[in-house]
Amino acid sequence: MKKPSAATMTVEEAGHLLGIGRGLAYEAARRGELPVIRLGRRLLVPRAALLRLLEAGEAPSGVE
Repeated sequence: MKKPSAATMTVEEAGHLLGIGRGLAYEAARRGELPVIRLGRRLLVPRAALLRLLEAGEAPSGVE
């Protein structure tokens, strides 16, 4: 049986999927260009929001 995908991912995982580094991913999150939710001290990227962002053709600065 296939394991279901998590509803969220770390900022580092989102950066990897976008092909950008950890620093740029956190900078994009800080500027509001990468959708994040905060749970305590953790920043998580909702998978659905990231997919919508990619489908819309928008990406964090520095990513083409």
